[in-house]
Amino acid sequence: MSLIKWTPFLEGNSFDDMEQMFSNLVSRDNNNHLGFTPAIDMYEDKEAVIVETQLAGIDPEKVTISIENDTLSIKGESEKKSEVEEKNYYRKEIRRGSFYRSIPLPAHVLGDKARAITEDGVLKISIPKAPETKPKTIKIESKKSK
Repeated sequence: MSLIKWTPFLEGNSFDDMEQMFSNLVSRDNNNHLGFTPAIDMYEDKEAVIVETQLAGIDPEKVTISIENDTLSIKGESEKKSEVEEKNYYRKEIRRGSFYRSIPLPAHVLGDKARAITEDGVLKISIPKAPETKPKTIKIESKKSK
């Protein structure tokens, strides 16, 4: 009798299985609708850390941005506005529902001075970097005994 190696990811159509596996990992909101995680670009210049994300079709009033302990959090909701609920979809790839993204920032920042603007569906958050603290040199005093 020979042994047969078990390969769970290669049975059937492996690409369909992997797509199903990843779709099960997608976040869900309280109403059990599929959510999504927005992609980001993060870079820094001399004065600030800049984070950009595409939020086309999302009302900026429904997006919350917070910064705590040098971690940026973005959360919000994308609503589906449609009069026809039942459609015969061939593909359904547009993500709707709630989203949340928490990103550790690469530098110490001044979160209370951050600015966020949206233009053409792109949210741009600019967070000023905290000034670097210089190490303080402490001179040791010695008392001479008499």
